[in-house]
Amino acid sequence: MKRLYTLLMLLLLLAQGTSLAGSPSVFLEEMTSAEVVAALRAGHTTLIIPVGGTEQNGPHMALGKHNVRARYLSGQVARALGNAVVAPVLAYVPEGNIAPPTEHMRFAGTISVPEAAFKSILDAAARGFKQHGFRDMVLLGDSGNYQGALKAVAARLNRDWAGSGVRAHFIGEYYAATQGAYVAALRARGLSDAQIGVHAGAADTSLLMAIDASLVRPELFAAAAQSGHAGGTGGDPRPSSAALGQLGIDAVVQQATQAVRSAVAAKP
Repeated sequence: MKRLYTLLMLLLLLAQGTSLAGSPSVFLEEMTSAEVVAALRAGHTTLIIPVGGTEQNGPHMALGKHNVRARYLSGQVARALGNAVVAPVLAYVPEGNIAPPTEHMRFAGTISVPEAAFKSILDAAARGFKQHGFRDMVLLGDSGNYQGALKAVAARLNRDWAGSGVRAHFIGEYYAATQGAYVAALRARGLSDAQIGVHAGAADTSLLMAIDASLVRPELFAAAAQSGHAGGTGGDPRPSSAALGQLGIDAVVQQATQAVRSAVAAKP
């Protein structure tokens, strides 16, 4: 019965003049169910689960910075791989205690969930994708505060899936590229560590500008730098530019793509 359903879906695609090559995008939420079936049949069995976060990013950047970056960069990685589909971004992540508020929860608009709930969502989503026929679940996280949780979820899935031929992969290289190669490239362009920053500084701001400049408020760069950590900024966004941000895009896509290829190719 399952084979008959798959055949009918493929015939429907042919009747509509649709092919995998002509599929509108690599994003699952933009595909039809029939297109997902066709992608799986064509060997697109790597599923990227991008994790973002909704948090304050100083007075000059939108709350959805991590979500926008995670979606775009995961899409670039999927296209580079050539056999991957990108799941919807997980935008609800641990961002500190709610009451009393800590970390980013001290700033309006931040959304935080308990780590246990966060892990459960990732775990259930991965198991659901396995049910549909995906074979390699790739966890990519755009923020540093939950990298350990992603690694733990992947480890648990792999214990449960041992011997099934289906695996989960935590790709720490995605986030590491923003902290290593990207920072090095900015230093080579003359930026200081104080400008690059650790949150909402020139590195963070430039990367978002290169992806979606409409989410950045350049007129508030000076105010952001002056407000410092009290205003949610750890760095100086004033040197930011889309050109500098492209350095981050290149570093993340290159390193994450290679890491995914290596992880999928490695023997269990």
